[in-house]
Amino acid sequence: MPWTKTQEAQGKRVTWAGVAVNTVLIAVKFSAGVFGHSQALIADAVHSVSDLFTDFVVLLGLKLGRKPPDESHHFGHGRIETMASAVVGFALIAVAVGIGLSAALDIYNHTERNPTWIAIAAAASSILVKEILYQYTVMVGRRIHSQAVIANAWHHRSDAFSSVAVLIGVTGAQLRPGWHILDAYAALLVSLFIVKVGIDVLWGALREFADTAPRPEVMDRIRECIQGVEGVRGVHDLRVRSTGGILEIQVHLEVDRTLSIAEGHFIINQAREYLRAHVEDIGEITVHLDPV
Repeated sequence: MPWTKTQEAQGKRVTWAGVAVNTVLIAVKFSAGVFGHSQALIADAVHSVSDLFTDFVVLLGLKLGRKPPDESHHFGHGRIETMASAVVGFALIAVAVGIGLSAALDIYNHTERNPTWIAIAAAASSILVKEILYQYTVMVGRRIHSQAVIANAWHHRSDAFSSVAVLIGVTGAQLRPGWHILDAYAALLVSLFIVKVGIDVLWGALREFADTAPRPEVMDRIRECIQGVEGVRGVHDLRVRSTGGILEIQVHLEVDRTLSIAEGHFIINQAREYLRAHVEDIGEITVHLDPV
């Protein structure tokens, strides 16, 4: 289903807002990590770099993912948005592995760092800013039905949650110098959380690549809607897949064999309209009539 100009503008606006916020946070957290002697905060700044990278990936997905079908792409460009989501997931996992290995080495070597209040202030500010950005981004992603934008929103939230771990570790090390190793443990906890989010995002994209059917309750809802249309005697061969978060449906409708072509076409249109009115995120609907 192609983007409307309004949807495309909303998606780009929220993603460019993310670019601006992440650029500022990278500078603030890295500087505070260096001058505030916090490895966890420096790791968090690296996480924000991955946020900035995925912002640009999502912008590319928004530009290309909902273009209408053409001679080379008969079924549209929805898989481009799915690929953008997969790249976001890969980026999250890669960043997490790097952060985790660095933190684990510090714990093993008993590397001593003593974070200052500068690091605490930067971590607290990051939590507030990134949670606000998550709420704004996920709201827009759901409104325009974009899996890539929603995945990017979770990238923002993972940054906020990682800053929570940083805040706990840095504050503990500041309050009690003997707990300096908490900073490294906080960085390790950050990496584990980011891995979890990355796997979830990547798994969702892989399910779309494999044309996995939606949840059973969604399938049941689609079937019920079609069977509720006047003139439909039965439904079979219902097939549904998701492309860029949009459902594509193929279905066979059983109708009275005495119907004219015009009457059969009317039933098809009624079924399509009823589906679009009662099921969210509906894209292409292919209907075959079987006389009974």
